Amino acid sequence: MNKKIILTVVTSLIATAVFAFDPPPVGSAAPDFSLTDAKGNTHSLSQYKGKYVVLEWFNPQCPFVKKHYGSGNMQKLQDEYTSKGIVWLTIDSSAPGTEGNITPEEAEKITSAWKTHQTALLLDPEGKAGRAYGAKNTPDMVVINPDGKIAYEGAIDNKATPNPADIPVSTNYVKVALDESLAGKPVTTPQTKPYGCSVKYK
Repeated sequence: MNKKIILTVVTSLIATAVFAFDPPPVGSAAPDFSLTDAKGNTHSLSQYKGKYVVLEWFNPQCPFVKKHYGSGNMQKLQDEYTSKGIVWLTIDSSAPGTEGNITPEEAEKITSAWKTHQTALLLDPEGKAGRAYGAKNTPDMVVINPDGKIAYEGAIDNKATPNPADIPVSTNYVKVALDESLAGKPVTTPQTKPYGCSVKYK
């Protein structure tokens, strides 16, 4: 095997190792993080211990994200559960210079124009929170219970398409997980395979 082939194989393996991070197992402690929102306020997961928390990975340019925001589906979910005291943290882990990366000013414009209802839109340009959760897609969803443990991780629903027409006939895994958890029941589908655009890490 010549040197060029060996170098190609090694480089490929290194690239795979860098990006082959997996989400923490369901039932394990959710990794803590501290990120700033569009207004410069810091939000740490630990400050919300004792509450249900939803993490939603976000890229405003992604067609799969636009499917859920353009239809009003994501805003409806956010409004329904934040009104019940659940914390909803939307996280943009796109690196500077990549698709989906937004400035604080752009983040404020998006939340206003899209009429979002999350607790905060957090900026993660270094990708630290995204990598800690193994977030590979937008949207990628995580539900954390009041004990600080992961109750659900994966796709928002079972229709892996960018077509808003599929929403009414889909099973929303996040809604089911939250409703079951709030009713004191175990989550019947605690993990699924997320779909959407890849998170653009550094």
